[in-house]
Amino acid sequence: MSLLGIDLGTIGCKALLFDAGGKRLAKSYREYSMITGHGGVAELDSAAVMEDVKSVIREAVAFAGGDVIEAISVSSMGEAFVPVTADRKILGNSPLNFDVRGNEYLDELRNIITDKELYAVNGNPLGTNYALTKLLWTVRENSGVYERADHFLLWSGFVLFMLGGRPVCDYSLANRTLLFDVENRSWNVSLAGELGIDTTKLPELVPTGTVVGKLDRSVAEDLGIQGFPLLVAGSHDQCANALGCGVLDEGTAMYGMGTFHCIVVPFGKRPDTSVMLPRGLNTEHHAVPDRYVTFIYNQGGILLKWFRDTFLVEKRDLGIVNGGINIYEDLMDEMPAEPSPVLVSPNFSVTGPPDFLEKVTGMISGLTLATTRGDIAKGVLEGVAYYLKENIDNLPDELPLNGFRVVGGGSRSDTWVGLLADIFDRPFTRTAENEAGALGAAIMAGVGSGRFRDFRKGVEAMVQLTDTVEPEAVKVSAYEKNYRRFKGIQPLFGDFLAGHLDSC
Repeated sequence: MSLLGIDLGTIGCKALLFDAGGKRLAKSYREYSMITGHGGVAELDSAAVMEDVKSVIREAVAFAGGDVIEAISVSSMGEAFVPVTADRKILGNSPLNFDVRGNEYLDELRNIITDKELYAVNGNPLGTNYALTKLLWTVRENSGVYERADHFLLWSGFVLFMLGGRPVCDYSLANRTLLFDVENRSWNVSLAGELGIDTTKLPELVPTGTVVGKLDRSVAEDLGIQGFPLLVAGSHDQCANALGCGVLDEGTAMYGMGTFHCIVVPFGKRPDTSVMLPRGLNTEHHAVPDRYVTFIYNQGGILLKWFRDTFLVEKRDLGIVNGGINIYEDLMDEMPAEPSPVLVSPNFSVTGPPDFLEKVTGMISGLTLATTRGDIAKGVLEGVAYYLKENIDNLPDELPLNGFRVVGGGSRSDTWVGLLADIFDRPFTRTAENEAGALGAAIMAGVGSGRFRDFRKGVEAMVQLTDTVEPEAVKVSAYEKNYRRFKGIQPLFGDFLAGHLDSC
C-alpha cells in the first residue's frame, strides 16, 4: 500500500508515490507553459494542466508496478483559481498571482477595508498577488464565466474535484483569497457581499487531512489505478513543504531553495496585528491543526538561473546537449571562498516582505576590472541571503528561530547551504527526501486515510533527517561585515530606483 502526493506549482507538476515509511517508490514530472498577453495577462491553461496532472499520476503508477494506492492528496500554489461547473466542466483559464487584471480595484478595496482591518480578520494586507482582485475582475469583466460557474476552486481542491472529490478548499489556501476569516475558519460573507461576490460559488472549507471523496471509477481506469483511493484535502505548497521536512513548532523554520527562496516560520498563537503588519509578516493556517505560519521570501533559484542564462550560455547549451554537465556545480567552483567583493540588491522582480515592491530593479555594486564571473555569482547568492536575513533579524520575540530545515533543489549543494548557515549563523539540517511538498502531501493522505493517527505521527514515520551544516565562526564574522555593508547600501538602491522611475 502506498500514498500518492501531488505537488503542483506555477511552472510544473509532479506526482510521487511513497510507502508508509517515507521511502520514495516513484516520481514523474511535467513542465508547462504560462500564457501571457497584453495588459499583464499571466495564466495557466486549466484543462491542459489537469491533463498534465493525470499524466504524471499515470506515469508514477506505472513505474511503481501497479502498487495499491491507499490515498491521494495535493500540495499546490496559492492564489490561482479555476472556474468550474458542478458537473466538472472547466470554464476558463487560471489567473496567476502576478496577473495584473483586477489591480485597478485596489483603491476601491482600500475604501472598503483598511490593511489593519483586513489583517485582523484574514492575516494578510491588501495586495494584488492574492486571488481577490482576479475574482473581482471575473465578476465585472468576465461575467459570462462568473454566472455559469458553480465553483471557483483553488488548485489543490480543483485537482481533487476533477479526480472525483467534492468541491472544497483547505484553510491555508482559503487564506490566499483574502476572503477567509482566519479565527472563525469561515468565508468573510460581509466583505464578499460588499464586493458583489456570491459566497455560494466559493468551495466548502475543510481542515487539511479531511477525506473529500474517492477516486472516480472512470478516472481510476484511465490512470491505471487499482481500486478507489481516498481523496484527502491538501494545502498551500509552502505549508506542505514545512510538513514534509517536519517543521511544526516554534524554533525551527523551513528554508525552501526553489524558484523563490521561501522561509516558513511556524507558531501556535497569533501575534497581535501591531506586531506583524509593520514587518510585512502574514499569518496563515499551517497544514497542521491549531498551528500557523508566516512566509518570508525573495528570488533565489530564479536569480541563479538568470545568471546562468546570461553569463554561462556556452555551458548551459553544452549541458542541454550532453545532459550530464552539472552547470551549477561548475559555477560554485568558480566562486571565491571568502565573501564576494560584489554586493547585489536582489530585487530583480517583485519582492516579498516587508515592502512587497512591484516596481523594482536589481543592482550590482563594487564592480572593477578585477571582478570575476564567480564574484558576481556569489554576490547574487549572498544578496538573496542578506535580504532574507534582514527579515529574520526583524522577527518579533513571539517567533523565536534557532535553526532551519532546508529543502528544494539548491539544498543539494554543500557550498550553497554552507553559505546560508554562515550568513544566518544558524544550523541548516537536510532531509533524506528533497521533494518535501510531495512528501507533505503524502503525509496528509496518510492522515486522512487513518494510516497515521495525526500529522506528528506522520512526520515521525515518513521524514528522515540526514546531515546538519553548522555555521563556522570565522566565516560568520566575515559575512557579518558584508551584511552590514549590504544594509547600509540598500537604501541607496531604493533612492536610485525612485529617481529612475520618476525620470521614466
